Amino acid sequence: MINEDRLLKLFKKLCLIDAPALMERESVDCVKKYLLEIGLDVEEDAAGDKIGGNAGNVIATLKGNVPGAPRVFLSAHFDTVEPTENLVIEEKGGILFSASDTILGADDKAGMAPAIEAVNVLVETGAPHGDVVLLFTVAEEIGLKGAGALDIEALGLDFGYVLDTGPPVGTFVTRTATHDRLDVVIQGTPAHSGKNPEDGVSALEVAADAINHMRLGRIDADTTANFGLIQGGTAVNVVCPIIKLRGEARSTSVEKLDAQIDHMIQEFERAARERGATVVVDHDRQYASFQIADDAPVVTHAQSATAKLGLEKGLRTTLGGSDANVFNAKGVPSIVIATGMEHIHTHDESVSRDDLVNTARLTYEILSDVAKR
Repeated sequence: MINEDRLLKLFKKLCLIDAPALMERESVDCVKKYLLEIGLDVEEDAAGDKIGGNAGNVIATLKGNVPGAPRVFLSAHFDTVEPTENLVIEEKGGILFSASDTILGADDKAGMAPAIEAVNVLVETGAPHGDVVLLFTVAEEIGLKGAGALDIEALGLDFGYVLDTGPPVGTFVTRTATHDRLDVVIQGTPAHSGKNPEDGVSALEVAADAINHMRLGRIDADTTANFGLIQGGTAVNVVCPIIKLRGEARSTSVEKLDAQIDHMIQEFERAARERGATVVVDHDRQYASFQIADDAPVVTHAQSATAKLGLEKGLRTTLGGSDANVFNAKGVPSIVIATGMEHIHTHDESVSRDDLVNTARLTYEILSDVAKR
């Protein structure tokens, strides 16, 4: 029932449109046009104005033909982690990948294209279905900003599915972590490194001391922490007067996360105090965790569809975030559907033809199952 050629054509078309976060206009316009042509009611919200982007979230509705069926959503995001300008797509052995010096963009076009194809099949066949709302967001990769600006509460949704994690297709993420970010500024004292280095206080040494005594990486089964960005200094011959760092911690346990963040802050404060520097730490909670019960309708419909198709099934926990974190925090039960995207956020990113098709098949079966029960 899934039109494989149409699905693959749409997937490639979407990947070839350059759409880094806050610059999704061309991709948004392409998808809006496609959805209007297949008969959906389409609108774009004002998220772009709110978050400083050039496009908003797309909200497209297919009215149901089964009275009383739950009103559900399918979601994916437009933006990629880096530009895909001059992308060249190749396929070998049923695997699609980038043959150019860029990512493929399967994150999240491997979610968006199957979701659209599943709805397209409903339109073509007139198969029983409730109201289906497609929520395609902007600026997901830079902090779930589009989802944060989306007024999902006003859409009257019962529950829904975010197509935005890796294989195996047939599995679902029902439990995730809370994610906190730290922005750290260490202020030392400059001095000429050849003339009077003893008069300086190196912010770089403070940072190194703090990080050296910090628990980072895999803390335990529930918790991770990392510093990934660092900048500072003024010249090679100047004792480093300022360092800025950005890091994060994640955990499925808020108690463990709070303890980890406190530990990281305390190490910076200790190192600064001992060396005569000052430190300012800005702590921000990016998004909250969620855990959906195994017997919740959003889960049981998904697992019923997986069983019907004979796909590998299972419920997963991940420390990664997605728009589902935001939607759950806003009161709309949401889980994450596994797609075929592999090696995301790298130039080795890929997806198989079979996984694209199976993601579309699974999504269609979920919508069918919702309408039947």
